[in-house]
Amino acid sequence: MAENVSSRLDTPTNVSLAGSVDLVLQSLEYKTVSVFLVLLVCTVGIVGNIMVVLVVVTTRHMRTPTNCYLVSLAVADLTVLVAAGLPNISDSLTGTWVYGHAGCQGITYLQYLGINVSSCSITAFTVERYIAICHPMKAQTVCTVSRAKRIIAGVWAFTCVYCMLWFFLVDIQVNPDGRVLCGYRVSRDLYLPIYLIDFAIFYVIPLLLAIVLYGLIARILFLNPLPNAPAGAAATATTLRRSCKEPANNTSKGGRPKSPLSSRKQVTKMLAVVVILFALLWMPYRTLVLINSFVSAPYHDAWFLLFCRTCIYANSAINPVVYNLMSQKFRSAFRDLYRCKPHDAHSRSLSLFQSGCSMARDPRTSTGLAKSNGTRGEAGRKVALGPAVGGGRGSPEPSSVTQCTDTEVRAPEAAPEGSRGVEGPCEVEVLPAAGDHHQEKGGEMNHSVV
Repeated sequence: MAENVSSRLDTPTNVSLAGSVDLVLQSLEYKTVSVFLVLLVCTVGIVGNIMVVLVVVTTRHMRTPTNCYLVSLAVADLTVLVAAGLPNISDSLTGTWVYGHAGCQGITYLQYLGINVSSCSITAFTVERYIAICHPMKAQTVCTVSRAKRIIAGVWAFTCVYCMLWFFLVDIQVNPDGRVLCGYRVSRDLYLPIYLIDFAIFYVIPLLLAIVLYGLIARILFLNPLPNAPAGAAATATTLRRSCKEPANNTSKGGRPKSPLSSRKQVTKMLAVVVILFALLWMPYRTLVLINSFVSAPYHDAWFLLFCRTCIYANSAINPVVYNLMSQKFRSAFRDLYRCKPHDAHSRSLSLFQSGCSMARDPRTSTGLAKSNGTRGEAGRKVALGPAVGGGRGSPEPSSVTQCTDTEVRAPEAAPEGSRGVEGPCEVEVLPAAGDHHQEKGGEMNHSVV
């Protein structure tokens, strides 16, 4: 029985009711602090992760490959908070397990499912960021929304099968004093290899991979932000990016539109923070269990165990806070969701600003185009654009055509009264045609901004 109780203390579900810590666990001070902390963190995490899922599902321009992985991470974090956090509150209040045999098996299974899927989701979006930034040409076919959905489905299927092992490892136990525990059937010696495999696959390997990939990403974004154009790009037309009244959630603090490179840096920083928090907040629990697996007298200080559990729950709750602080698009989407503001009215215009505001223009047509932008008589205007490298009208190279309408360029709710078309000067930035802009043909790829 002592070995089973000791094994039980290694789970994030409930580290309580073990010999020398009984007095502390039954004290009013411990119960008050434990219930308050866990309830606070779980409430914030459940609300925040539900908002992440809602804004990505209901907002068209938020459906990017990276955001698909963030939805998977949010669902996994919800599973951890519901399956591990909430039962801990009831156990702290009652001092016994109240969910029976089926609850013991099901809750243990769900908490390990959420923990492992969250680790796999972090690994998936890390690899996706690496491909999108370091191999942009390959990203056109690899980093797509449809492929991200298939990868997420595979991750969940694999983890569901892998975690079925816990159905055969846990069971309820009754102490001599009549208190019911949800503990492991096996001894520490048998549990050790299972834990070490889980520790390596879902913690050590993802962190080592993240360190390597984010190092390569940092070299591209910060040390070599303008890589050489691929062969054959010299003959292509240069791209003039027209930053025509971009929405406020795509601008910097100074009011100037963010460049694609700046947006990619911001997204990468946000995702790197998520990985760092994952490593730091899981480290106390992982270290404690690793040490307790090899020592004869495990360390079971009640307050330190509460600290470890709180860190685990905080890891599942803090990601929406990070998105809100570091992503302007998520912050705007959260605000719209809070105000019950529909997204469909402006998602089309936002998508245009992000993916369609880059136009190839012949300098000789710029004057005529500026004049035509002020008229409302045309429902749609096609601008035929010639090559930028000394080609005349008889040049055999095809010209790029961009169709632009007044209703597409201007968001109805954001347009000032009396405005006509696209008013005011447009900031023009010259970028290589084969640069960082890679659009998915069949869906919203949108690697630049999360």
